[in-house]
Amino acid sequence: MGNTVGSHVTAMLIGEYQHTIDPKGRVIVPSKFREDLGEIFYVTKGLDGCLFVLSPVEWDKLQEKVMAMPISKARGLQRFFFSGAAEVEPDKQGRILLPQHLREYAGLTKDVAFVGASRRAELWDAARWRAFNAELTEDKIAEAMDELEL
Repeated sequence: MGNTVGSHVTAMLIGEYQHTIDPKGRVIVPSKFREDLGEIFYVTKGLDGCLFVLSPVEWDKLQEKVMAMPISKARGLQRFFFSGAAEVEPDKQGRILLPQHLREYAGLTKDVAFVGASRRAELWDAARWRAFNAELTEDKIAEAMDELEL
């Protein structure tokens, strides 16, 4: 499970899992992720051509942060994250139905990768995920680590 912060349990989503989307647009959510995401969670457009998968707690945090911004800055984010978002509930086999518009946005057709990204999961087309990782050089990682002072 995740870490307890105050009265909230924050998800600690880690790991990478390969799955396939069936012809009806359903995909199995890894059981480790389902434990932290809960019985109902949210899928929305993410960055770099993936989908973000958020627990209700993280979804609420995102909404609060965006709504606290001045409308001049928030309106684009509101439209991006909320207009196409879907509330999903896994079936007994652990599958969720991904709406067509979200599958199209992320280029999801068959082979996908579920990726843990700390407080959210990301859902990638498997080939796009491999390409993204190929671009992550050790120098880029080292630069980012300098920012963290690691």
